[in-house]
Amino acid sequence: MSNSSVNRATFDEVMVPTYAPGDVIPVSGEGARVWDQEGNEYIDLAGGIAVTALGHSHPGVMAALQEQAAKIWHVSNVMTNEPALQLGQYLCENTFAEKAFFANSGAEANEAAFKLARRYSWDHHGDGRHEIIAFDGSFHGRTLFTVAVGGQPKYLDGFRPGPEGVRHATFNDAASVKEQISDRTCAIVVEPVQGEGGVRPADYGFLRELRRICDDNGLLLIFDEVQCGVGRTGRLYAYQDYHVEPDILTTAKALGNGFPISAMLTRADIAASFTVGTHGTTYGGNPLACAVARRVLELVNTKEVLDGVPKRQQRLSDWLEAMAEETGLFRDVRGRGLLMGAELAAPYDENTKAFVSAALEAGVLVLVAGGTVLRFAPPLNIPMPDLNEALDRLEAAWKALS
Repeated sequence: MSNSSVNRATFDEVMVPTYAPGDVIPVSGEGARVWDQEGNEYIDLAGGIAVTALGHSHPGVMAALQEQAAKIWHVSNVMTNEPALQLGQYLCENTFAEKAFFANSGAEANEAAFKLARRYSWDHHGDGRHEIIAFDGSFHGRTLFTVAVGGQPKYLDGFRPGPEGVRHATFNDAASVKEQISDRTCAIVVEPVQGEGGVRPADYGFLRELRRICDDNGLLLIFDEVQCGVGRTGRLYAYQDYHVEPDILTTAKALGNGFPISAMLTRADIAASFTVGTHGTTYGGNPLACAVARRVLELVNTKEVLDGVPKRQQRLSDWLEAMAEETGLFRDVRGRGLLMGAELAAPYDENTKAFVSAALEAGVLVLVAGGTVLRFAPPLNIPMPDLNEALDRLEAAWKALS
């Protein structure tokens, strides 16, 4: 139990009201379990929004942070540092990429990707070719540029005008993409699995067709793997599961298992357009973050962890399907790997938050996506007994609620 003098009311007193956090304040965690200020225990099926891929207080990740903390924390980008170079090497050796750029958040990685796409097009095609095609329901971050590219207009309300040169097509509909292409198009950006948009996986054929469209029209294909990357689908990155290689890929969230870091990955010929001074970040490539991220990747990118993802996915999806059939709570169950969504059926979809609150009361953390979808993104290595216990708790709570 915490002896802290701060509580949920403190948030309303001192924090800008951009969030509406629940009453529970977690103060410690281990593995897939966390404890709040009152000592109550919860099983974490949310993963800090698909971030804590290895769970809480993982000893290997903590050791990497502690080892680096005793060496050097920050040097800025006036100089490079060993952890950044080692992380860059690892990513280039284990993905399609030949070059890496490090930042601090998914939004920053996407901002860099969109800027690079425009700069590359400017270098090779001149001024007029700058438009980016994205998809309805997509989410790419909260900067003004990334919000404009994202396919959820509500996030631009009150902030217009957003940056120009963005078009939106229909997710999983290649024909709608072709209708948007013009001599002004430079790139297409897609999430292999839309997270915030309701846990909607891309069809395999759809991503293959996007690759063909880009090749035929000289466009860059950008994969936003901020939420679905780093083992979430059972491969290190989702593009490896889809067997479709992008030109640029962004990764964040689970990359640091909770320590802020992101990366933009690309080929050398494309990276060449980011010459000295064209883009930058003070904290990007921070030694602490890079040391942690490399250890996270080394731990996730193992047969034990990656092969365990589909086994846990099967248990979770079987349970969700059974609940849907028995109670009528869900009208659709979907996802890839351990990024799963259960869309509530009417009339339950009118009060999604009630199901999240009931889960919390039962000692389980879950998420919402797309307004009416219950989202699950547990640690990739969640012990099966913990997963089974969490589902037992949810079943009792949600049956009582329905």
